[in-house]
Amino acid sequence: MSTTEANSEGAVGDAVDATVDFKLEVTVIPVSDVDRAKDFYGDLGWRLDADIAVGDAFRVVQYTPPGSGCSVSFGRGVTSAMPGSATQELIVSDIETAREALVRRGVDISEVFHGSPFNPAGRISGPDPERRSYMSYAALADPDGNTWLLQEITTRLPGRIDPAETAFASAADLASAMRRASVAHGEHEQRTGAADPNWPVWYATYMVAEQAGTELPE
Repeated sequence: MSTTEANSEGAVGDAVDATVDFKLEVTVIPVSDVDRAKDFYGDLGWRLDADIAVGDAFRVVQYTPPGSGCSVSFGRGVTSAMPGSATQELIVSDIETAREALVRRGVDISEVFHGSPFNPAGRISGPDPERRSYMSYAALADPDGNTWLLQEITTRLPGRIDPAETAFASAADLASAMRRASVAHGEHEQRTGAADPNWPVWYATYMVAEQAGTELPE
């Protein structure tokens, strides 16, 4: 099936299910030592939502990364997957700032790289030279070896976000978007040769278009 055909079928499905929301709530990762994993994810600065045990056979711990709408669960009796076999992704608006924040917490994390996110042999040191969305990464692992990839995304590809909705997960994400809009607006004023008194509207238009992956204002 071609990408075009797949997208067309997805569009039909979207139309049929337009009144139903399917929101990813929790992803489960396999660990061998629940308390050790709890210490690790707590040290990342993630929010502890729950730690529930029922006898000796079942325990579930849930954490939520800052700004995330999806949580992470692990424990005993929650998955049959092999500990350390999971690979998950986290998106950030500034890969270098995110990495530095984790380093300050004492987290062992790779350098920022581009190239192949899944094949270490295909990784190239440094962020993507053009700083394109989806192209810059950093990687870390929990004590069991479950891998977390940080991926920098500032502009979504078309179709990956509802253009009618604009939302920022945190004040930090909003501030990053405003900084990018400020730089782009400065270039806009240089092109026009005049100060733009209507800059709030220009900023807002830029930030909405950037997030939706539509054409940016010039």
